[in-house]
Amino acid sequence: MKKALLAAVAVLVLPAAVQAQSMFSPGTSNPGVYIGIEGGGNWLLNSNNYNMDIGYAAGGVVGYDFVGPRVELEGVFRSNNGRGTANFGNVFSNVSGRIEQLSIMANLLYDFVPGATITPYVGAGAGIAFADAAINGCSLCSTQFAYQGIVGLGWNVDQNFRINLDGRYYGTTNPGAYQNNNVSAMLSLTYKFGQPVMAAPVPAPAAVAPPSFMVFFDWDRSNLSDQALGTIKQAANAYKTKGNARVTATGHTDTSGAEAYNMALSLRRANTVKDALVREGVPATAISVVGRGEAGLLVKTADGVREPQNRRVEIVIQ
Repeated sequence: MKKALLAAVAVLVLPAAVQAQSMFSPGTSNPGVYIGIEGGGNWLLNSNNYNMDIGYAAGGVVGYDFVGPRVELEGVFRSNNGRGTANFGNVFSNVSGRIEQLSIMANLLYDFVPGATITPYVGAGAGIAFADAAINGCSLCSTQFAYQGIVGLGWNVDQNFRINLDGRYYGTTNPGAYQNNNVSAMLSLTYKFGQPVMAAPVPAPAAVAPPSFMVFFDWDRSNLSDQALGTIKQAANAYKTKGNARVTATGHTDTSGAEAYNMALSLRRANTVKDALVREGVPATAISVVGRGEAGLLVKTADGVREPQNRRVEIVIQ
């Protein structure tokens, strides 16, 4: 029942979060290996004759981010104190103690907006757990199959550091005297290795060759600077002097990030320029937009390089 409820929440909430992508500021979208530490509260749900207090969970992860999908190996230790009754040779006695468990999990996760500062994600994991068989007695002596579901939000602080806040359902097969169902709230900090160094500031926009103009953008951005708006106004005036003309706005990106993401980003940039031209008096029917992604580099670079002159929209008036 709990797992079904968790899945329903993910189905209802996360598509709405994806549609709100434009509300998020851009972050990092480069693949790489990461490591992290995590911790939070753990609720071992009351079962059988045990009444468990809120406990804690702490651990670490090592993983690889494919920009969207992520895979990771996670180790987490959980501990909860509680009270209840135990059967000692058909004699029931009140007992108190602690239930501890150590899990080693392989997780598969998915970031819905990997190129944004704030990205919602979901995940699932399976692995092995070593748990106490009862509220008192042997420690971590019961070996069980473990599984979990995860829903959370990630904050890409910069191209290396990320903070995650998630809720998860975690359970195992029956370790003995209780049913092992847990809900955890986890906060984690991860560090991704080998991210590209930030490029130089965006160059001032300049006309290519009249009647063509070039508008530049910050990394992973599609909004217009004051300089870009000035260039677009020049292009609109050039259109008006020609009278009946066609305008083509062609968007480009640099080679950092995934190709599919960059193709969509180049089209967003071209549409942003089109909207600005319309505001300057150019008819929308006279403007065509094209997204070329990483194709047509102004400055040839290797993959994964943040080159400012490649992040542009070319305006051609014919």
